[in-house]
Amino acid sequence: MSAHLPAPLSPQWTISGVAVTVKRSTRRRTVALQVRDGTVTIRAPVHVPVTFLEDFLDSRRAWVEHHLAQYAARPAAVRRTGVQEYTDGAPFPFLGKRLTLRLVWSDKTPLRVENDLFLPVEIPEQALEEWARAACLLPYTALLRYYAQVLGAADRLGKVRVSDTATRWGSCSSRGDIRLHWKISRAPLEVLHYVALNETAHLLEMNHSPRYWAHVARVMPEWQMQRRWLKENGQTL
Repeated sequence: MSAHLPAPLSPQWTISGVAVTVKRSTRRRTVALQVRDGTVTIRAPVHVPVTFLEDFLDSRRAWVEHHLAQYAARPAAVRRTGVQEYTDGAPFPFLGKRLTLRLVWSDKTPLRVENDLFLPVEIPEQALEEWARAACLLPYTALLRYYAQVLGAADRLGKVRVSDTATRWGSCSSRGDIRLHWKISRAPLEVLHYVALNETAHLLEMNHSPRYWAHVARVMPEWQMQRRWLKENGQTL
């Protein structure tokens, strides 16, 4: 048991200087750990012993520290709003890279030069979305083809499109056409891979049955970690 996580009657644990909040409920049946907006919360049933929660938290310490560090590294304005900042010099994560936005007076055509992304100062948000949607298509297509091949469903993959729907990160039609949201390109690469694999697995099972999740787990055993990240941090994308 970790020396960093004392277990008093009222636990007062910290990770990377952040206090851990424990919320118990008579309705809960499982223990869950949430890292969101620089806070750490454990949700647990009322009967779970403090020692179990201590071990549970300690086993996930590295994961918590990683996401707290990611949050701390983001600019203050982005941390407050949870949205992309459209100012000169602002960071823009894209397909595992960290681009820097550069606002310029131009002909309104976005341009990427190495890790600098030049946007027209008049319409930076619109230009950024148009550029990202176009830039996502080929990488998304390659990624989906890869997972379709791994799953043995390459012949079932239809058209690949980039979406901007408000409610889904991705979708797969009965024809095998797959859409991935352009904003998922801002997530860590392993999360993007999870979403791509999720939709590709629907080429084999158009449902979320145990057989469907077995296909996902066969390729990505740690899929639940990526799903948890998306649930807890998706709103920041």
